[in-house]
Amino acid sequence: MRHQFRNLTVWQNSIRLVTDVYKVTKEFPSDERFGLVTQIQRSAVSIPSNIAEGTGRGTDKDFSNFLNMALGSSYELETQLLIGNNLKYLKDDELRKVLDPLHEIQKMLASLITNLKSKAS
Repeated sequence: MRHQFRNLTVWQNSIRLVTDVYKVTKEFPSDERFGLVTQIQRSAVSIPSNIAEGTGRGTDKDFSNFLNMALGSSYELETQLLIGNNLKYLKDDELRKVLDPLHEIQKMLASLITNLKSKAS
């Protein structure tokens, strides 16, 4: 079954998150531009990208696999944001601005994965 990724709230929220992540990483030191900033941005972009790619696959099982990759990227992103905060590149309020929606996205992905698995049983 093919899903329309643009209609998925989790994809829409992920796109907004990418925008916010790019905004907060603009303030990181320039010497991190090819280090932590690149890692953070790639992880963020990977979330909606995997959701979208999964919708183009032929089965719910394939879709679920890509949702799991998106979820993994979300945890990677969370870790990198926390590192940026620990290094004082990201203020606490900026961190909260991206972590709150990220946690919602993680819940939505987990729920969607669970629903697809239960549907397959």
